[in-house]
Amino acid sequence: MLQQYLMQQEEIILGWGFFLPLIAMVVLILLAVRIWVVIGVGSFAMLLITGVLPPTLLGEALFDGIDSFALIAVPLFILTGDILVRTGLSGKLLDVAEATMGSTRSGLGTSTVLGCGFFACISGSDAADAAAIGRITIDRLAAKGYPKPYACALVAAGACTGILIPPSISYIIIGLVLGISASTLFLAAAIPGVLILLSVMFSNAVVNRIKGYENSTTGFNFQYWRKTVYAGRFALLIPFIILGGIYSGIFTPTESAAVAALTAIIIGFFQRTLKLSDIPKILETSAKVSGVIVPIIAMSLPLAQTLASLQVPQAFVGFMTSLTSNPYLIIIIMVAILMIAGCVMETTPNIVILAPLLLPLALEIGMNEVHFCIFMITSLGIGFITPPMGLNLFVVSGVTGTPIVSISRYVFPFVFCMLAIALLIGYVPWISLWLIN
Repeated sequence: MLQQYLMQQEEIILGWGFFLPLIAMVVLILLAVRIWVVIGVGSFAMLLITGVLPPTLLGEALFDGIDSFALIAVPLFILTGDILVRTGLSGKLLDVAEATMGSTRSGLGTSTVLGCGFFACISGSDAADAAAIGRITIDRLAAKGYPKPYACALVAAGACTGILIPPSISYIIIGLVLGISASTLFLAAAIPGVLILLSVMFSNAVVNRIKGYENSTTGFNFQYWRKTVYAGRFALLIPFIILGGIYSGIFTPTESAAVAALTAIIIGFFQRTLKLSDIPKILETSAKVSGVIVPIIAMSLPLAQTLASLQVPQAFVGFMTSLTSNPYLIIIIMVAILMIAGCVMETTPNIVILAPLLLPLALEIGMNEVHFCIFMITSLGIGFITPPMGLNLFVVSGVTGTPIVSISRYVFPFVFCMLAIALLIGYVPWISLWLIN
């Protein structure tokens, strides 16, 4: 009898030890406290209340979590993207995109999305993609006849490819958390990333045909395309180095990021678009972005270990399978969870917290680990343009001064098409696994 009573008390303590810190974290998020502080407070509170692990784990995990060679690729990809913007090479990529797709009926809009895809092959960040491409193209789209809020929505949707097309910072992080090679994830993400890019192009083409924003009558000019590609050859060299080096096995993702950053600097000096005095400013800008991501990773890993020790993932799997055992319904539920999470929080904390939580559920319904990673990142990417809190919406709003509410009215066609692709990726594993098999 006494033993049963003590077991009940232990369950109550463990339960409250999970829910009280969780409630506190939600309150802190609503108070606009920085997310890495929120996660750190939640982790320490759970360890302190439950006693499931010693609180000293927090200090050890902070260093163990960021002591990773693969993680070095994150600031290097960010640095490469910043160098391309500073040297004007990002504009060259857009010129190539426009020369390639400008002859289609929705030429400039389609070219903008393709330009987002090109830049995604370098920066690995959706926010950087939205800011860089938005500054160059939104006014041009408006001058072409697109309503400015729609132009903002188009760039925000195209920039989602920043985390979906390799090399993506998000795939590096989820690979680190789940112990999967980033190179494997980059290869697996190639087809899904292109499908998302095509879905945004398709959405824009349909909307453009209905609304008549743009009606390009310019035919494809091979000579102009050839000259534009030649003029942008140095810009195209960067994604070639990154993807070619990784897929051929010559470089690891970290090494390719370092080579790409060095190559971009050399090109900038060679073309005299970069001065030695620009380097400190570029490093400062990149450090600010990296300084947001790395503390989140450091604080999130002890939280993930605490949740695993409390057997929260197992409890979540049991709860979900008690509701339904239908894998198709579970995939829809996971998409909904990830879209909402991606709408509210940045990718990094979502990955570190939700990946260990949802992976057992995915394995339970027969998903492969790599398949799950691609599915998760794609679903999180939709949250970046999901009103009212989508991160990319805030980025393009900040760049252009267009109100969030105005932009939100135009994003739904893109959300629906991207959602269809995410469900397709969830239901059809070979889309993610074909290249790695």
